[in-house]
Amino acid sequence: MANPIPYSILDISPIPAGFTAADALRNSLDLAQHAEKWGYTRYWVAEHHNMTGNASSATAVLIGYLAAGTTHIRVGSGGVMLPNHAPLVIAEQFGTLESLYPGRIDLGLGRAPGSDQVTARALRRDLLGSDDRFPQDVRELQHYFGPIQEGQTVKAIPGANTEVPIWILGSSLYGAQLAAHFGLPYTFASHFAPDQLLEAMRIYRELFKPSDKLDKPYCAFVMNVVAADTDEEAAYLFTTLQQNVVRMRRNTRGQLPPPITNLDEFCEPHEQAAAAHTLQVSVVGSLETVKKGMLYWLEATGADEIIITGQIFDHQARLRSFEIAAQAAQSLEV
Repeated sequence: MANPIPYSILDISPIPAGFTAADALRNSLDLAQHAEKWGYTRYWVAEHHNMTGNASSATAVLIGYLAAGTTHIRVGSGGVMLPNHAPLVIAEQFGTLESLYPGRIDLGLGRAPGSDQVTARALRRDLLGSDDRFPQDVRELQHYFGPIQEGQTVKAIPGANTEVPIWILGSSLYGAQLAAHFGLPYTFASHFAPDQLLEAMRIYRELFKPSDKLDKPYCAFVMNVVAADTDEEAAYLFTTLQQNVVRMRRNTRGQLPPPITNLDEFCEPHEQAAAAHTLQVSVVGSLETVKKGMLYWLEATGADEIIITGQIFDHQARLRSFEIAAQAAQSLEV
């Protein structure tokens, strides 16, 4: 018998133009509280640094704020950029969160720094070979979350015996292979890096080795959803994200821009085409349109869970978009 598809949220706490980081963080809590009512499985926040449009840099702190303001939705990272941190520090942070909110914390791990090289150095991490240490750092984290071994010198307190669930996040085939090798759940960042989505999902399932954490593959993908009561309104709201992608390519990032009526006045046709390629794993429209788009990508990927993200300027429109997305996801089965 088919089961409803789990659906979740990835949030970067966007800071709309004219607003503050405090506004963005309060908006994230409000969205998380609504998401809990709308049946979302988990609410993840992503680590980014030195970006004036994102307020989710202190990821563990924000997770604590969101968990304290909700009651049962899972809260976690999508993800923590592990090269920026010593594994012991992450183990203590997420061990503390799990101790405070037992059974509700996820730790998604990424291999990228989530910033530029100068900012990565400012985070006090040695960049030389940091990517190469990622598998060892994941194993170290698992060790800290497990039972304390006889003679163990370094312990994570809190952290030991919490068995915080670890996910591997990625936008290339590397993460798929690593998650499969370790027998861990896997999420692909197709909302901004779609090119290897289907191949990564296939590789993950083909190479998966059962572990004491997971006996069979479990994979999710992230998709942009901008929903509204009409297709036309959703298309208008979507211009915010389109502008953001164009500005990222121009290296002119800033706060989240308001939507515009004519994208042709903002950028050239080749820029629109590049943004459309980047945003191809997106669904924009009314409830029925969103249902069809979700079903298409769910069938194409064979994923076990959909993770929904959506950068929308107006907070009330953002809430409405995630409400419609929940209604659409509730009609899907795996």
